[in-house]
Amino acid sequence: MEEKIPQSAVAVPTSSAVEAKPASMYSFSAVGLPLTLFFATCLSTFWTGAVDWKPFSHLDGFERSWASFWQNLPQGFTPALNESLVLLQWKWGQGLAYMLSVMAILVTHEAGHFVFACRYRLPSGLPHFIPVPVLPFGTMGAVISLEGSEANRRQLFDLGLMGPGAGLLVTLPIMWIGIMQLPTAPLVGEGFRFHNPLIMQLLIEYLRPDYPTPTEFFLNQFNPYLMAGWVGLFITGLNMLPISQLDGGHVAYAMFDRGAHSLARGVLILSIIFVLLTEQYGWIVMLIVIILLGVDHPETADDRIELNNFRRALGWLALLIPILCLSPIGITPPGR
Repeated sequence: MEEKIPQSAVAVPTSSAVEAKPASMYSFSAVGLPLTLFFATCLSTFWTGAVDWKPFSHLDGFERSWASFWQNLPQGFTPALNESLVLLQWKWGQGLAYMLSVMAILVTHEAGHFVFACRYRLPSGLPHFIPVPVLPFGTMGAVISLEGSEANRRQLFDLGLMGPGAGLLVTLPIMWIGIMQLPTAPLVGEGFRFHNPLIMQLLIEYLRPDYPTPTEFFLNQFNPYLMAGWVGLFITGLNMLPISQLDGGHVAYAMFDRGAHSLARGVLILSIIFVLLTEQYGWIVMLIVIILLGVDHPETADDRIELNNFRRALGWLALLIPILCLSPIGITPPGR
């Protein structure tokens, strides 16, 4: 979900770092583990989409179908498989559409980081996707390891912005499709309530002015493209907060140098006040992670490099992304 950029105590020349790892670049940890996690996340997102993003309510059915599979295995594979599908009532098309949509967003996000790391000859590993089949999203995003300590301010800016920027370019058309598929009369809301970010509300009001509730959706009111779009906006907005070693933290440090430390501390203080006043305690885990990572962004390999006017204009626009893409309320349980 966030991009982890380890900082070395001593900066190593890029060429030496790249040449020092030829023997291990095809090891299981470098290639096998990322690919395993990628396919596991594909399965996880397919599963959650196929069960209407309610994995917890289907765990009992999964256990019964798994037992049925093994009991019927000697009699043939197909009967057991058919019984499993009846028990789970999977929606295969919905699961596949959600999996392809959300994975396209995540892959594009991580590819943006990886491509610019290769362009600047900065050591980088393959992204590690995070499957979570018991959560409605089916994933907690992905992390990628980049040697940010070897990047200068300009390179750090590009590395931080290009991931969320690329992911957002894929998220918006997917969300557009989801909005256009909304029914005229929404289903009666059930389950968790998802509060829509500002950009989603504006698009719904523009594309579907007839839709009665542009500010929120209940879990049963989503279609696969709309859910993937909501998740994509959430990941993008969260990563672009100008704090710590999130993507927004990289962009802020590249723009403001040490001034980014004051901005980050201000964001942290306001976030804590917001959580306490609104009782949105779901954000506490994220706040703890940021504090453990360190609120202040570390120095780059060369802080003397300045950004040109084009990058500064992009940077100011990027600072608006959390406001547009992240709903402060997020998700509330039934009855709240």
